[in-house]
Amino acid sequence: MPSPIWRYTLQAADHGQKIADLLYQKFHFSRKLIQNLKQGENAWLDGQFTFLNVRGQAGQILTLQLERAEEANLTPEYAPIQIIYEDDDLLAVNKPAGVVVHPTPLHPEGTLGNAVLGYWLAQGLSRRFRPVHRIDRNTSGVILIAKNQFAHQQVDWQQKHGYIGKTYCGFISGRLDPRQGEINQPIRLVPDSFIQRQIHPDGKPAVTDYRTLRLYPNASLLLFTLKTGRTHQIRTHCQGIGHPLLGDDLYGGDTKLIGRQALHSLSYTLQHPRSGQSLTLRAPFPDDLRRLARRLKQL
Repeated sequence: MPSPIWRYTLQAADHGQKIADLLYQKFHFSRKLIQNLKQGENAWLDGQFTFLNVRGQAGQILTLQLERAEEANLTPEYAPIQIIYEDDDLLAVNKPAGVVVHPTPLHPEGTLGNAVLGYWLAQGLSRRFRPVHRIDRNTSGVILIAKNQFAHQQVDWQQKHGYIGKTYCGFISGRLDPRQGEINQPIRLVPDSFIQRQIHPDGKPAVTDYRTLRLYPNASLLLFTLKTGRTHQIRTHCQGIGHPLLGDDLYGGDTKLIGRQALHSLSYTLQHPRSGQSLTLRAPFPDDLRRLARRLKQL
């Protein structure tokens, strides 16, 4: 039997339940993932192959083979990546500003995805690139990547149900009063634009909590906690309250001291898809934001 990736001992409450129903209802496996498990021998009860419509008994050990060989979905490139965390299910990296997460028509190569697949290929591994979330090209910080379909689906379920915690640090112009609060303003795409967002009553709900970490003569360093995950949410909200991010030319930010939005994806908190334990991933501040902080002190 292949080395198991996922194992569970059936409890009294699971007795008589179909394995497929148990996976869907108790462990939030998607229907697609369950269907994939039916292709080949991927499930065992007490070491014996089982179909997923079999009803389990309390005390039985269910073992699933969730990892399978896959063709890479991007061209691997050998480029350095800064690894924050890695295990059998997850890879977290600290993305530098200026790097696109996934290839686009404007950036068909040189992306984080290309570099991650190159990193895996150097180990003799072939996988798909499955980023759990994305950040803008000129935003630095944590990017979480699932190493298999199971991990991706499990973290995606957590995101959809509000169990993921994401914090960002950003430098804004001016000072906020109060120094701590909530920005609750809907966001939509600007008419006739493919990328820019705006605050508008017809937009989708968007909520950002903020807390002032440090005050400078003409700027502030804020900690943002996202309650929703709209595109350009922090950037749009900062512009909307009259305190755009420094360097953010798309949303009215001052570019004299830094040439990109001064925004960093600081931390990502989740429940590990296999162990269920809380896991917080943190990305250290990049050098350009450290230099910005020193310059702001001097103004």
